[in-house]
Amino acid sequence: MAAIDARDVPADPVSEERLSASGLEYRVVDMSDPGQRRGFARADARGFLDKEPDDETIRLMGEMMSERRNLGVYAPGADMPVATVDSWVTPMTVPGASGASIDLWAISAVTVAATHRRRGIARNLLEGELRAAASAGVPVAGLTATEATIYGRYGFGPAVPVSKLRVEARRAGGISLPAADDVTVEYIEPEDLIAALDEVHERARLDRVGDVPGWPLRWRRMAGLVPGDDRARHVRGVRAVDADGVTRGVLAYTLDERNDEFAADLAIRHLDAETPEALRALWAFAVNHDLVRDVHADLRPVDDPLPWLVANQRAVQNTVHDHGWLRILDVPAALAARTYRAPLELVLRVSDPLGLADGSWRLRIGSDGRAIVEVTTDAPDLVLGVDALSSLYLGGVSATTLRAAGRISASAEVAAAVQDAFACAVAPALTIWY
Repeated sequence: MAAIDARDVPADPVSEERLSASGLEYRVVDMSDPGQRRGFARADARGFLDKEPDDETIRLMGEMMSERRNLGVYAPGADMPVATVDSWVTPMTVPGASGASIDLWAISAVTVAATHRRRGIARNLLEGELRAAASAGVPVAGLTATEATIYGRYGFGPAVPVSKLRVEARRAGGISLPAADDVTVEYIEPEDLIAALDEVHERARLDRVGDVPGWPLRWRRMAGLVPGDDRARHVRGVRAVDADGVTRGVLAYTLDERNDEFAADLAIRHLDAETPEALRALWAFAVNHDLVRDVHADLRPVDDPLPWLVANQRAVQNTVHDHGWLRILDVPAALAARTYRAPLELVLRVSDPLGLADGSWRLRIGSDGRAIVEVTTDAPDLVLGVDALSSLYLGGVSATTLRAAGRISASAEVAAAVQDAFACAVAPALTIWY
């Protein structure tokens, strides 16, 4: 649990003043008030093109959002906001010992009504969140983006790419099962699936750079136990159990009947495993499943071993896309929070149009992988925007690639040294949306 509670942070006064000048009210929403809770939930559903939420959906959303800082933008006299955002402070795993983490200001539920576009509302929502996070002393903000062209202007950079996998199961040639003594796979009931999803994710994320904790409504949704889910009755779950009877992996999935033959596609809703044996067993369950034509999975690490598990790698289609976006707010705190794979000393100049992370620092990384970051006026070896630094932060994006793209200014030698220091042995991953 993070030490900082975002609910204690007031609405950003700069955004409040700007929106007030446009005749709009920007304020924290009281989720204990039934009318405000309903209005926020309806606006959130409208923004994400969901159907009108029923009373039970609103109740469940209210339970989740009561743990977060919720803000709405209101037109005069309106009960339903024209824009929404919510946030909370959560640990994000960073490179280092198991469980090493940094406080992350997680941003979600960013919506603007179609009737109020291009009025500066989104800008004030996002900039207000960043100023609020910085004022609270949170060093990094993050989000997952439904649209990829919005957030770079606020200093966010794509930092955790993920893979979307499609497997032609029959063509793949099957996956060899682990020894029965190592792990077994068994079906579980929906309520047990919720508990297994939570349990395995909470342990596995501690060793998965870039990941964050889930929350109860997330797991209920993955298990098909939320009202209004048209796919709920299709959801099934299995778990991988080790020789000691401990659940080490879990898979929630649906089987979607194909119209062209007596077969189905297996769509993975969530797959989590904390051991290689459990991961192999769950992939084998999915790919070897009788009467399955294709297996689909998203939010997989870019180094998922699946292509190396099947006999025919050409049966696996791997589409890499952006997923986890980060925005550094405090450069010294962020860089000192993680460890590195190689020594490094350089001066970096970071530009930030909002001024939150603007400055020059000398970064010294010792042989122990720990960093010391100090303000300096020396000439820089590396010049970059806060968005590029945020992309580099977890080691999921290559410094040499960013140099080739013109996103950072440095010699080839410096870019290579940064890459050696920042890289991770295992690719960062973010296995949930938030």
